[in-house]
Amino acid sequence: MRTRNAALVGALCVGLSAVLTACGGGAEDPDAGTNGVGKLEPAAIQDKARAAARGAEAVHLSGNVVSQGRTYRIDMRLKKNGGTGRVSSSAASSFELLRVGDDLYLKAPAGFWAKGSTPAPSKAPAAGATAPAKPDAAAAAGKLDDKYVKVPGDDPAYQQFRGFTDKDVLLDGLLALHGTLTRGDHGTVGGVRTIRVAGAKGGGGTMDVSLTGTPYPVRVQRAGGAGQLELDGWGKDFALAVPDKNQTVDYGKQLRIPSGGALPPSGAGADPSK
Repeated sequence: MRTRNAALVGALCVGLSAVLTACGGGAEDPDAGTNGVGKLEPAAIQDKARAAARGAEAVHLSGNVVSQGRTYRIDMRLKKNGGTGRVSSSAASSFELLRVGDDLYLKAPAGFWAKGSTPAPSKAPAAGATAPAKPDAAAAAGKLDDKYVKVPGDDPAYQQFRGFTDKDVLLDGLLALHGTLTRGDHGTVGGVRTIRVAGAKGGGGTMDVSLTGTPYPVRVQRAGGAGQLELDGWGKDFALAVPDKNQTVDYGKQLRIPSGGALPPSGAGADPSK
């Protein structure tokens, strides 16, 4: 009799356990079926995400960057030998960038060029001669309107503009978290399961890393609330070619490429104060 009772109790316990599990009575593992990155220490998660980003052939990033009190919208496609996309803060300071190898092109409306328009230096007229008319800066800017302008490699703005099209330079800055790292919550970004890593409890930036397949970063919030960017299209190639001659114009020595307030630092991810 005691044997039968023990067997009955055992069967009831097994059945109860099964019911509780089916009804969610057991704790669910948030990393079940993932790439396992969510179980790592936060520094290791960041390292894997940065390594995955650097090893990818291509990426699309979009979002906002706040620099010196101004908000910029960035939408770029990048790969190892160049990139293309748009940076904007207003209609007058919106521009497109295209880089193929070392050849860098800038495409912008006339208002953008007019900000940097400066007349070429001219010699004083000879005695008795009539002073030449000043160059029409607005007309010169108009000739560059919506055309691809090749940026000379020795122009002071070349490296700054190039940084927006350099995959490694841009991502190295954006994917740098500051302060002590902590592992945050599991979540989803664009339907992708993620784990969050935070620097200085979020004040030093956060990074959401994919728990599916390769641990690519899929969202970055910059330190100090200086913007947020989403990253997708990892490894997806895209066409990149120099523009046709009928789409380009000469740089024009009477115009200066706007810089400074016209755009944020291309390495803005490294230091939100800049």
